[in-house]
Amino acid sequence: MVQPTACSVPGLRHNEPMTRGFSGRPRRPANDRLPPGQYDVGKDFPVLTAEVTPRLDPEKLTLTIDGLVERESTWTWKELHQLPGSVYRGDIHCVTTWSKFDTSFGGISADILLAAASPLPSATHVMIRSTTGYTTNLPLSDISDGKAWVVWDHEGHPLPVEHGGPMRFLVPHLYFWKSAKWVSKLTLMDHDQQGFWERNGYHDHGDPWKEERYQGD
Repeated sequence: MVQPTACSVPGLRHNEPMTRGFSGRPRRPANDRLPPGQYDVGKDFPVLTAEVTPRLDPEKLTLTIDGLVERESTWTWKELHQLPGSVYRGDIHCVTTWSKFDTSFGGISADILLAAASPLPSATHVMIRSTTGYTTNLPLSDISDGKAWVVWDHEGHPLPVEHGGPMRFLVPHLYFWKSAKWVSKLTLMDHDQQGFWERNGYHDHGDPWKEERYQGD
């Protein structure tokens, strides 16, 4: 199974030593764009790898929304690209303490997909699943109303595989481990259920401005 580290890539197995960089950097004061405990990484986009990155054929990819929906829906790579496009321009924040300003990702808004599947009134949470088996949980409210995207471009170029290409989920207002790489399915639920990193000590929510890094924060 396993995938992105708390922010960036395939996750650590139990008792697996951390790749250099997972421990982060010293805490710095926050400003109006930099959450507490974060540092500006500049033009870099760090990759913290702990396992083999999958090599996926875009033409064979699908994305499904199932669970508590009126219409279980699946899109092929081609069908996703035929939906109305959307671009996120702004900042991203990793729990390992780096933040990247003024970046852009292109794809489609999660709202387009949710509208097609039509969540049932009882749906309150979503489990994001990757082709690797990685999972991460979110309140449904954190991926709706313009807060989340499925993306396949970064800075106008195809999203590199080490950053989740051909496509990843993007939830930029939360720590980046919530933006699951190699996304394949969104399952809507009537309860919260911890994903991979949440079961291994990370916070269930992950708000950078509240420093929701670990359980108990």
